[in-house]
Amino acid sequence: MLKNHKSQNKIKDVSIDKELLTQSYDFILPDELIATHPAHPRDHAKLLVYNRASNSITHTYFYELEKYLPKECALIFNDTKVIKARLFGHKTSGGKVELLINRALNAHDVNVYIRGKVKEGTKLHFGEALDAEVKELREDGSRIVNFYRNGTLLRFEEILPVIDKIGHIPLPPYINREDNEEDANEYQSVFANEEGAVAAPTASLHFTQEQHERICKNFRHAYVTLHVGSGTFKPVEAEVITEHPMHAEYYAISDEAKELLDSTVPILCVGTTSTRTVEFYEKHGKVQAGEANLFLHPKNRPSRVNHLLTNFHLPKSTLLMLVASFVGLQKTKELYEEAIKEKYRFYSYGDVMLIL
Repeated sequence: MLKNHKSQNKIKDVSIDKELLTQSYDFILPDELIATHPAHPRDHAKLLVYNRASNSITHTYFYELEKYLPKECALIFNDTKVIKARLFGHKTSGGKVELLINRALNAHDVNVYIRGKVKEGTKLHFGEALDAEVKELREDGSRIVNFYRNGTLLRFEEILPVIDKIGHIPLPPYINREDNEEDANEYQSVFANEEGAVAAPTASLHFTQEQHERICKNFRHAYVTLHVGSGTFKPVEAEVITEHPMHAEYYAISDEAKELLDSTVPILCVGTTSTRTVEFYEKHGKVQAGEANLFLHPKNRPSRVNHLLTNFHLPKSTLLMLVASFVGLQKTKELYEEAIKEKYRFYSYGDVMLIL
C-alpha cells in the first residue's frame, strides 16, 4: 500500500499559479497499477504517445516506438549500470545492519544509508572480507563510510566486483519485495555500461537488444552517463517546489553526445536522467563531466531537449515535475488520468510515455 503517496482528494483543476505548489502534483493511484515485475518481453510494455502539435493521444506498445520517432531527431541514452548497492551485514557487536550505497563522493568516501544504529567509528562487516567504517553522520540521515578488504582501504571502483558477489539489486521501495535472479537482468538496460547507479534509468528498461540496435542503425544517437542516486525516489516535502533541495549525481557527456548537443539537431532523450544530464550541460556552461543537480519543472523548462521518452512517476516527485516542464501541470494531470483510466502500469517496471 502506498498510503504515504495518496491523497484523500483528487486534484482539482488549478490555474498556472499553482504550478509551484507541491500539492498540485498529487494524485490517487490504485495499488494494482503499481508494477512489481517487468513486462515480458521488455518491449511489450504499453506506450502512450502524446503529440503536442496536434494535442493527440495514441495508445500502442513499445515495440511500435520507431513508427513515432521523428525522423530528424537524435536519441540520447543514459548508459549507467546499476550496481548491487544493497548490502546485509553486522556490526562488530553482532547487531545486524543493512547498508545502501548512494554515491561515491571521491575515491574513498562513499555516501550511504544504514538501517541500524551506528556512530562515528562503528565498523560494519559483510561477506568476502569486506568491511566498512563510519566516518561521518550527516543531518540528512545519510552516512559517510570508507570500505576496507582485509584491512586495506579500497577505492570505489575496487568495491564494485566485491559487491557484485555479495550485494543485492536495490529495487525501489514501492516494488515492496525482495530482489531475485530475474531482477539482476531486468533492472538493467541492454546498453548499460558504466557502473555506478543505484537506480535504473527506467525508460531504458523497455528496449530489447534487437530493437535498440535497429533504432541506433536508423537514427543518430549518443550516450551520456548519469549515475542515478537514491535521491531520485525522494518525494518533494516542501510546500513550494522551488524550495526542494535537489540531489546531485555524477554525470559525463561523451564526445559523440557533445557533438550532437552542440548542433541544431532535435534531441529526444530516453528518460528523465538523460534529460537532466543534457539540460544541466546546456544550462551550466557545457561542462562535460561533474555533478548535476538540475531541477526541471514548469517554471524551469528544458532549453535543448525537444522530445521525451519516460515512465509514469510517483506523485509529488521531481520526476513528475520534470514531465510537467515539457507539457505543463494541467496536461500532465490529463495524461496521467488517461493512463490510469486505460490501466497503464506505473513506476520503474511499468509502462511508458512518449512526448513529441
